[in-house]
Amino acid sequence: MEKETIPPATRSNLIHHDIPGNPSTAASSSVKLNDRSSREKLRVLSEDDWTFWIRNGYVIIKQAISLEQAKKTATFLWNFEGKDSGNPETWYTAPLSEMKMKELSNTGMVEVYNHQLLWENRQNKRIYDAFCDIWGTEKLWVTIDRANLNFPIRPGHEYKGFIHWDYDPETKPQNVQGVLALVDQTDENMGGFQCIPELYRTYDQWKLTQPDDRNHFKPDTTGLTPTKVKMEAGDLLIFNSSQPHGIRVNNSKDKVRIAQYISMMPAEEDNEDIRQWRISSWRERKAPEGFAFPGDPLQREQQYSAAELSPLGKKLRIKSKTCGLRVFLSIKLGEAIQEKLSASYSSKLASKCLYLCIERLS
Repeated sequence: MEKETIPPATRSNLIHHDIPGNPSTAASSSVKLNDRSSREKLRVLSEDDWTFWIRNGYVIIKQAISLEQAKKTATFLWNFEGKDSGNPETWYTAPLSEMKMKELSNTGMVEVYNHQLLWENRQNKRIYDAFCDIWGTEKLWVTIDRANLNFPIRPGHEYKGFIHWDYDPETKPQNVQGVLALVDQTDENMGGFQCIPELYRTYDQWKLTQPDDRNHFKPDTTGLTPTKVKMEAGDLLIFNSSQPHGIRVNNSKDKVRIAQYISMMPAEEDNEDIRQWRISSWRERKAPEGFAFPGDPLQREQQYSAAELSPLGKKLRIKSKTCGLRVFLSIKLGEAIQEKLSASYSSKLASKCLYLCIERLS
């Protein structure tokens, strides 16, 4: 019997089908995180930001997007979920799909991935430049990820705040993750991001105190106090994937934590499977499939057109392979035109036509 294969256009990163992590990019980059050895000037982070990032494993980029854009995105998420921000009676509904990663149940994950507003935030220049600082390269792919509407807990809609890793820290993953705040999250009682920088810094010593059969994705946090990170609307938080983190319980009366998950990592230019899947996901509005990604059984994104991408957005969706092919074809077409023109016109004019052809089609 022939072994069943998955068409490349529908295959994301299979490693995340049974463990946490985003399937739209590789689990770990072959490119190391920026160590500033090239002495390049930082684009967005300050020197104080950089020092904080290295020591604590996370950093906040203030006003990564405008307040207006944050509000537009938040309003869209309310509408997408069919909930009224002013009427708590509409907030608590049964989940549309079952989470394999049970800890995420009732945490308010919104299964939308490719809407125009989400892509506008992904292709924001300040956000891109911040990730360029973190990685030390311009050749980046953006994760295709979802959003979050985290409501105050109510009977029947409880969840426990938890700490976890999406990537096994024992593998020393070269990866980062990110959260874009769409409303103010300055109240520690409302749901939001929490992490344990102390464990991030002391992991190698901490693991020596743990049993051999410990869970590599859920640490025993006995004696450790999570840091409740405060953010304002429009702020971007970037954290190292070796940082233990999670969503804290929303114990507020009526405050909703709203966020979009955004991250970037060096483009895997030779990973044809993921590259083709990323194109297909954007074009056909398809969700990643994985342990923490159940998708939307109603397929509500199919009512929208494919997002319009800026030149930067196209680069972040896929990098180099397609662009290189288009340039190659442009050159070949230009050379054919140049050959025809050279018979009747000067070589200078023919060369100009070749340049314009490459510029136009690339």
